[in-house]
Amino acid sequence: MIHCTRGAAAAALVFLWLLVPAAAAEDRHEGYYYPKPQTVETYTARVATLPDSDRTRRIGFVTGLTQQLLGGRYAPSYAVFAKGEEAEKLIVVGLVDGELDTLYRARALFANLTAVARVTPFFRENTLAEQATFFDLLKLLGFVQVTITDGDGFAHQVLIE
Repeated sequence: MIHCTRGAAAAALVFLWLLVPAAAAEDRHEGYYYPKPQTVETYTARVATLPDSDRTRRIGFVTGLTQQLLGGRYAPSYAVFAKGEEAEKLIVVGLVDGELDTLYRARALFANLTAVARVTPFFRENTLAEQATFFDLLKLLGFVQVTITDGDGFAHQVLIE
């Protein structure tokens, strides 16, 4: 039997806490909404965040996207939501087994979302339509990260700069 005082136990807990990597402490959504991402990439946007992009605008975007998904003829195969103190992290979770379970399928979904973004009035009016991506739209809105997961074992994360 090991005997230790409360002070020694507290010191040990503080020591262990200091050993936890900073990245793990920063992403409290990992392990709750998605598994640890197997891959992480950084996307350098072609646009700057709009000055009036805030938490309300990001939540409005996600709400509008969700309404479109739920208003379709079929049940959506993925869900989207914003998390973080300022709703600055977009999370895409697959709802159907066998979909969004590889990096290639995740990129295919982002390519489809890019096609949709390119026909928005904002992109067409600002001559961004030919080169802008879904990630550029997210940057305009002030998102800094998007994580896509199959809701089981696969996750990919894109950091938006």
